[in-house]
Order: sequence, then structure tokens, then C-alpha cells
Amino acid sequence: MSVLLAVFMFALWSSVFSLGKIALYSSPPLFLTGFRMLAGGLILLLFLFLFKRSQLRFSKKSLLTFLLLALLSIYLSNILEFWGLQHLSAAKTCFLYSLSPFFAALLSFLHFQEKMNLRKWIGLGIGFLGFLPVLAAQSGAEELLNFVSFLSWPSLAVIGAAFASVYGWVLLRLIVKDRETSPLLANGVSMVLGGALALLHSLAVESWTPFPIAPSETLPFLKAVGSIILISNLICYNLYGLALKRFTATFLSFLGLLSPLFASLHEWLLLGTPPSWTLLLSVGVVSLGLGIVYQAELKQGYIADGARSRKEKVTP
Repeated sequence: MSVLLAVFMFALWSSVFSLGKIALYSSPPLFLTGFRMLAGGLILLLFLFLFKRSQLRFSKKSLLTFLLLALLSIYLSNILEFWGLQHLSAAKTCFLYSLSPFFAALLSFLHFQEKMNLRKWIGLGIGFLGFLPVLAAQSGAEELLNFVSFLSWPSLAVIGAAFASVYGWVLLRLIVKDRETSPLLANGVSMVLGGALALLHSLAVESWTPFPIAPSETLPFLKAVGSIILISNLICYNLYGLALKRFTATFLSFLGLLSPLFASLHEWLLLGTPPSWTLLLSVGVVSLGLGIVYQAELKQGYIADGARSRKEKVTP
């Protein structure tokens, strides 16, 4: 996979935040997550069964990783994301997801032989300062859900979603790189498990009379969630799985810094919300800080020529 294809993947994937905002007009977040993930996972597994049955094999050692991937990357990250998205703009939600490189650096430090040096800490510090203006710019329903004066519960939920998502991608990298498991199979199984868990949660706490969607909202919901399944579950999740065979999770997280810019454009086109200068300025500051971290990783040899990753050795 080329870098340009990876950039296209993030440009396409960022549209999901605006499409998710549209779907939430018709559906509560848990049902949206469960329906989307269960449908997407079943489609992937059916495709493998019909056309690539040889890829349906996996080792018993991968089963626990599948379960953790379903819990973190599918269930937890998506319900936190969609709950936060109810109270935030699509562009701000996507921007908060740009905390992913910080979490990727932390998890690489904990799980892989990747060291933090002074230059990395300086870069991370600059990047963190870039998030403060957006965190402080709260309005409307978000202000009513403040955790502290500068941070709301919806923002905190999206930050938690970003952490869970990155941890899931680290697990997926271990599966597809070290155990030679198909990314389609890993994504399909984890989506079915995570989607089923979200639907059970929805059945317990959301109103089903007999479904969480009003009859008049069924068609708009199906259009929005169908677009999300096609773009995210079927195209981008699997492109990301293929990308992890060539790039490190940290390098892909850096490319993901382009997502808030694409998300602002999608939100402008789909929802009529113009880009925020505060958000664009923060993207620039965060990019500067994480660029410093990226250069430090190049010097340390964790990323080779921006594409080839060194072989990562998991610590016991």
C-alpha cells in the first residue's frame, strides 16, 4: 500500500463522523453501533466464506486477542464516540481522535521496545498544548455536561474512544503481522462480537418499542448507516488492516492528523457547518508537535523512510 492510498483512506474515513451525526438523528448510539458492526461483520465473514474460505483459519492463541479487539476497538470505542458525537460537532470529534498518536507512542513504550527521549517529550508537550483551545471552546449542550471548566464529558468520552481504538489497532497489528491472520477475518469476527455486545447493551438500556427507530426514520437511518458500513466497516477498516502489514501504528496515526481537515470539509458539505478557525489553528500546533515526535522516531529507526517499519518485538 502506498502513502497516497493511506491518505485517501483517511480522507474517506473522516466522512463517517458527519454521516454518524446524521444517523444519530434517527437512532440512539448503542443501537447504531450494534446494528452497524453486526451487519458489517456478517458481510465480511460471508464474503470470506464464499470467495476466500482458506482465510477463515486462525490459531487458538488469536481467540483472546479477537475478544479484546471486539471489546476495545469495536464496542467501547464506538459507543463512546457516538455518545460524544451527539453533543459535539463532527469536526471536533474527529480532532479529538487526533490524540491517537499520543496514545500510540505511550502504548509502543509499554508494549514494544520503543524508548521515549527528550525530543519526543517536547513534541508531545507542544502537541498537547495544541489541544487546549479546542477543549476550551465548548458551546450549547456540551457546556451542560462539563466535567471541569475546560473539559466536558462528551470530549472525555471521545478521548476515551480514541485510546480504546488505538489499543485495538495495536492488537490488530499483532494478529495480522505476527500470526499471519487475515485482516478481513480479524475485523469480521471482532465486528460481530462487538456488535452483538452493543445490541445487548442497547436492549438493556435503550427504548425498544418494538425498535429504537421510529418508522418514519427507518429510511434515513438505513441510508446513513449503509453509507457508514460501506465506507468504514467494509473499505477503511480493511485498508487499515492491510496498511498495518507495511506501516507502524504510530506512522499511520501521524497520517491521521489530516483527518480533522477532511472532517471539516465533509461537515461543511453534508451538514452546512463552516470550518472553525480555532480547530484549524489547533491542527497546525498539534501537527508541529507530532512532527517532532515523528522525526525522533525516524532517528531511532522505528520508522524507515516513512514507510517500512522495523520488526516490532513484543516484550514479555
